[in-house]
Amino acid sequence: MIIGGWQKNSFIDYPGKISCVLFFSGCNFECPHCYNPDLARGKPSVVLEEHRVYEFLRRRKDFLDGVVLSGGEPTLNKGLFALCETIKKMGYPIKLDTNGSRPQMIQELLDKGFVDYIAMDIKTDPFNYSPLIQKDCDPELILASIQIIMQSAIAYEFRTTCIKPLVNASVVASIGRRIKGARFYALQRFINVRVLHPEFFENTDCEFDDNELLHLKSVAEPFVNKCIVR
Repeated sequence: MIIGGWQKNSFIDYPGKISCVLFFSGCNFECPHCYNPDLARGKPSVVLEEHRVYEFLRRRKDFLDGVVLSGGEPTLNKGLFALCETIKKMGYPIKLDTNGSRPQMIQELLDKGFVDYIAMDIKTDPFNYSPLIQKDCDPELILASIQIIMQSAIAYEFRTTCIKPLVNASVVASIGRRIKGARFYALQRFINVRVLHPEFFENTDCEFDDNELLHLKSVAEPFVNKCIVR
């Protein structure tokens, strides 16, 4: 398991909590707009040893409220269960950021009580993932993760980074139907800075303006309990 970085204090990554964010190296997706290209490629600029993370978390127990596991894609790591178990024994709640490509791993984490909050990215309509997000992506894996998360008893959110041409009103409506009844759905602004595949955005108007984002929000709202733009 390669921990390719951390943010020691975050006020925004775990809703309502001050958290430490651990970034895992490696991802099975090739999202052109990924903000962590080195992690996605499995080439982190630093590698943290687990014992350093544990020592830090023990020292900061009186200040931190939770731990976020992000990436890259955390569920690709075989050592994830042991890490979660150790962190949980310290008394920390855990938030998992995931792309939803490994539903069996998500189910096992839930069954073991290792995660307390899940944030799953839905890149576009799951049937549109190939080839830009992942070559030969199986949409049923994404749909299975959605169902597992929605049927769980923990807090969760779905989120979509709004980027043209991967996202439009039709895509948001399709996602809305697939997450109908979800507690929380966030439409996220895209900022074209240091992305995985900058060539994808050359000579392309890929960002949504405020009015366009509000329109996408109005499309999604009838399907979910709460929808925001952030």
